Amino acid sequence: MQERCIVIPAIKKNAVIPDQLVKRLAGVTLMDRAINTARSVLPGQHIVVLTDSQEISLIAERARVRVHYRKELRFTGLDIVAQMRGLLADLAREYRHCLILRASCPLLTWVDVEDAWKHYRHTRADGLVTVRKLRQRLWSLRDEGYGGLLDPAEGSHVGEKTLVVESRALLIVRLERLADASAPLAHGRIVPWFLGDRAMEILGYQDWWICEHLLAQRHVVFVVAGWPAIGMGHVYRALMLAHEITSHKVSFVCTRQSELAVERLAEKDYPILRQGEEDLASTVLSLRPDLVVNDILNTDAHYMRALTGAGVRCVNFEDEGEGAAQARLVVNALYESGASTQRVRCGSDYFCLRDEFLNAMRNPFRPELKTLLITFGGTDQWDCSRRVLNIVEPLCRGAGMTIRLVAGPGYAHRQEMEDHLRRLDNPLVHFTWATNVMSRMMEGADLAICSAGRTVYELAHMRIPAMVLATHEREARHTFARPRHGFAFVGLMNRVSDSKIRNVFLAMCRNDRRRRFWERQNSLDFTPNKARVVGMIQDILQEQ
Repeated sequence: MQERCIVIPAIKKNAVIPDQLVKRLAGVTLMDRAINTARSVLPGQHIVVLTDSQEISLIAERARVRVHYRKELRFTGLDIVAQMRGLLADLAREYRHCLILRASCPLLTWVDVEDAWKHYRHTRADGLVTVRKLRQRLWSLRDEGYGGLLDPAEGSHVGEKTLVVESRALLIVRLERLADASAPLAHGRIVPWFLGDRAMEILGYQDWWICEHLLAQRHVVFVVAGWPAIGMGHVYRALMLAHEITSHKVSFVCTRQSELAVERLAEKDYPILRQGEEDLASTVLSLRPDLVVNDILNTDAHYMRALTGAGVRCVNFEDEGEGAAQARLVVNALYESGASTQRVRCGSDYFCLRDEFLNAMRNPFRPELKTLLITFGGTDQWDCSRRVLNIVEPLCRGAGMTIRLVAGPGYAHRQEMEDHLRRLDNPLVHFTWATNVMSRMMEGADLAICSAGRTVYELAHMRIPAMVLATHEREARHTFARPRHGFAFVGLMNRVSDSKIRNVFLAMCRNDRRRRFWERQNSLDFTPNKARVVGMIQDILQEQ
């Protein structure tokens, strides 16, 4: 007596689309897809195709699985066990259990089948039915043509019901229960198996179209890093690119120390996995990605070999590490010194502008300098904002200049800054923490003081000349923030004196320099770049 077999009902007369079982869906027929799924679970001699079609019989024979052919077969009800009782009774002489796999549910995978089988065996049930939940408002129709809510309830959720409906993708039965023809399976101990979206059954052309697109879907995993020392720019860019990938599944992995990144991503609806005790490659590969987008700065060769060795394609951002050589594409928008090749793209032509800036009002040149913007990214670990504020605030107060001080969600000095501003008692200083509309903060600004990260590109887009202070060595190598693009690069923050910051600020306040820098920014256009980068990612994703 064998443990289990698989039966695939394939009744041509019951098809809702002509020849649907032998038509190609995403390049593979429904019949071949079902047989391939079954063969991933059991050898062919334990798989039976039940059919009324000679064509389907031939497909099954060529796939080296068993065939039960009866020309007159037709299912007349939804109780498939009752419709197949004769075949199942015969199989009961050979097998203890039978898995009934429907070819019209092409999203079902062999992993789903095995998971359901393990649950069925663990519960010692007589049967298992794949189901899904629906929350609906139920209505009844009256003879006169009017309708009403079925069993209306009191309160705001009138008539709402949570229904558990059979998906028909997979059914498991204990065959010995079929010995008594008068005992329907439904009277045994039946366990439900919630299958989710993969329970979808083709019941019409619309279902066919949806399944075809879902089967063509790939899994893109963004691996990001974000903590005070490196800022949150990697997370913001990954989110921006993820929003553009709408035809594929998207997930996020955060490196072990990236608690700030996890908090930010938790506000979105993407699945998030944080690296545990295992190495990063193991965490990423556990999601079975088709494409990995690494936005974690330099990668090492071991990590990249683990991904590419598993057949995963990789796109890396700002990667100058040993692992970069193994990526299909490296985008180093912030490093302009390298020469672009087919595989490595460098420079501002590949900086991706966030959507909020596309419709923002870019600043005209205003001869009267009224508003200064101070911002040092999403974390500002060394509280550069407060140091700069203390240097320039007396000058701005004397000139009647408004200061917009903007800090990101990872700014750990918020309380100290607010206490400092109360003591300063300058009504022209406005502090904003964790804004979601940075473009609004830039609208109306005439001059800025900032770090050397992605903010300089956004300032250039908004036509705001700025003085730039790098917060670490790597930022200092972002050579876009130079006079040719409308920026005065002051140097590394911890190596620049207060007097130098003050003197450069006074020089930037001069109208002739500010106008010259504004005109250089006025010739820049980053708006096509995101589509260019997303297009390159999509091309790699679609490669066979």
